[in-house]
Amino acid sequence: MKSLCIIAIKEIQEGLRNRWVLATTLLLLALSLTLSFLGSAPTGNVGVRALDVVIVSLSSLSIFLLPLIALLISYDAIVGEVDRGTMLLLLSYPVARWQVLLGKFCGHLAILAFATILGYGATAAALALTGTPIGADSWMAFAQLIGSSILLGAVFVAIGYLVSAHVQDRGTAGGIAIGIWLLLVLLYDMAILGFLVVDQGRTLSADMLNVLLLLNPTDTYRMFNLAGSAGVSSLSGMAGIAEVQTLQPPVLLGMLAVWILLPLAAATTIFSRREL
Repeated sequence: MKSLCIIAIKEIQEGLRNRWVLATTLLLLALSLTLSFLGSAPTGNVGVRALDVVIVSLSSLSIFLLPLIALLISYDAIVGEVDRGTMLLLLSYPVARWQVLLGKFCGHLAILAFATILGYGATAAALALTGTPIGADSWMAFAQLIGSSILLGAVFVAIGYLVSAHVQDRGTAGGIAIGIWLLLVLLYDMAILGFLVVDQGRTLSADMLNVLLLLNPTDTYRMFNLAGSAGVSSLSGMAGIAEVQTLQPPVLLGMLAVWILLPLAAATTIFSRREL
């Protein structure tokens, strides 16, 4: 446990030196404030609660931004240290390879969690300070947004480690990481939408659609946040999907956990067998 904490602190310190913590926090804060206040301006005219608009805006932002940030800070976590020769120095200490990888994961996850909580939390605090009425269910949905956003970041940190443990140079790792981001964030949903338009409900059942959604962590995250509460789902335009899909929040959260554990376990196995 002590070794894990030392390695995690080392990653956090490197993130501070490389300005990752500051840059990530400021980026999330600036974009969340901009989306929130621009998006919530007309809510008084249409009878929509301001924090529900914030949840919809930040959910859409998180789907695109958090996976990219997570991959950028994790794709060279192993291969980069191997190239620089620092991995051999690190492993010369009495520490197992799985401890190195798990410690790095905890450090990078702490960076993402800090940036997400501060960046998104400041937005809700700003709304509260302006005197905007916020209900208890909206606060609960916002807390779920922050927690699931951290889980989404953890998924892509784990995927970045899997890429970093498998390849032999940083350039290849970076290219694969960007390709994974494009596939899971953009191309996958476009393919499903295209198939739904062509299929017209003839072969793709609701159960098959549920499976397809679970096979993509960003879709799992989207369904958890945008189809969870009635106010948010109606505002996001996903009320119809929320009525059809049968995936409950515990199932969606459990699938996000699986998306974290499987790539992390695979990365640990590959790293333990890798020749340095």
